[in-house]
Amino acid sequence: MPAVHRRGLPVTAGLTIPETELSWRFSRSSGPGGQGVNTTDSRVELVWDAAGSSTLSPRQRVRLLERLSGRLVDGVLTVAASEHRAQLRNREAARARLAAVVAEALRPPAPARRATKPTRGATQRRLTAKKQRTDIKRLRRPPVD
Repeated sequence: MPAVHRRGLPVTAGLTIPETELSWRFSRSSGPGGQGVNTTDSRVELVWDAAGSSTLSPRQRVRLLERLSGRLVDGVLTVAASEHRAQLRNREAARARLAAVVAEALRPPAPARRATKPTRGATQRRLTAKKQRTDIKRLRRPPVD
């Protein structure tokens, strides 16, 4: 199990979210755990105010708010984890999930595709294949008198 980082949550090589910007909420989890489910607050919610974060550059903030607009509530990103029975493992899962979501949102967009024209040979092969297919289907028809 990875160690808990006291300095912050590493997202990318150049971005680490300080621990002071992260807040935790705990609640009772559903799922496996037997009788312990009813008494243990093992479900974890990790909350990060992306809009008010001091670690993001203005460009990163705009990209993040734009790409995560469906997941943010008033600029706040919430990630929940309840797949493990232990709260500590759910904490680690929530940290990893938050880092993955933010890293994916901050990734630069892929370069635009340049439209290309099919080559003359490719066009010729396509038309030849179409003619052959037409002939095959024509031979299947009943003869016309």
